[in-house]
Amino acid sequence: MDWKSEITTAAERIKGHVQRTPVVTVQRGFGLAYPIQMKLEQLQHTGTFKARGAFNTLLSQNVPSAGLVAASGGNHGAAVAYAARQLGHKARIYVPEMAGPAKIALIRDAGADLVVVPGAYSDALDQALAYEADTGAMQIHAYDAPATVGGQGTVVYEWEDQGLNADTVLIAVGGGGLIAGAMAWLDGRRRVVAVEPKTSCALHAALEAGDPVDVDVSGVAANALGAKRIGQICFDLAVSTGTETVLVSDEAITNAQRALWRDHRLLVEPAGATALAALMSGAYAPEPDEKVAVLLCGANIAPDPLQ
Repeated sequence: MDWKSEITTAAERIKGHVQRTPVVTVQRGFGLAYPIQMKLEQLQHTGTFKARGAFNTLLSQNVPSAGLVAASGGNHGAAVAYAARQLGHKARIYVPEMAGPAKIALIRDAGADLVVVPGAYSDALDQALAYEADTGAMQIHAYDAPATVGGQGTVVYEWEDQGLNADTVLIAVGGGGLIAGAMAWLDGRRRVVAVEPKTSCALHAALEAGDPVDVDVSGVAANALGAKRIGQICFDLAVSTGTETVLVSDEAITNAQRALWRDHRLLVEPAGATALAALMSGAYAPEPDEKVAVLLCGANIAPDPLQ
């Protein structure tokens, strides 16, 4: 696939539907002895990058009269619900109970037909696939579809246009849609480091096994990074680009989350702090002259701190 063309087309397609999120450079913050550049994608519509993939999918395909269906740990569902409402489509979203009340409320407030499913994301996906088969609704996959990956790739496309100043970009990974878009756009021009929780590490396990495999999922970031199996698109791109993975503990994630709020009043969910956790914990240690950047990817903290 010509990913460069896919992503540049997606960027033009979704212009006016998504926010151009800001970039900041922090000098020697978070207890680090070097500056880091951060892109604040948690300021995107519905609090995550997911709106990019949702809008790209809906604007590039014909939506059937049966509407849309999606399975989600919470953030993808909110983005699909938001995009569907903005574009005049009906949507049904399946989420697992572990999505939590804040994300469930976000989806409901966006006007979607919401179904909360016992179990994990994989259980919600099973029901979404069944609904698609029964009704003819269009499935919007959370991460393993070209239109989704193309939309998510506009994050780094946009970042480079804003002056991305880094040799290495650290990105949190769940199912792999966001980092797949980054790998596809950068195509080896910069190092991409995949950061995963130790208890939800589908990409790490796949690279060790030589193919996507099922993993057990738990931990503080599981409702956003808790894919049971990495997407095939992400896996293939990780192999072809030689992308490395690092693992971080729940404690490291929550420490980074607190530091973002304490030092810079940036409120992010655990998944949003996971990439920074790799630097703060030493799971990823840059070389002395290496310039690093971190993508903050999600703001939907639970419980909602302002309710």
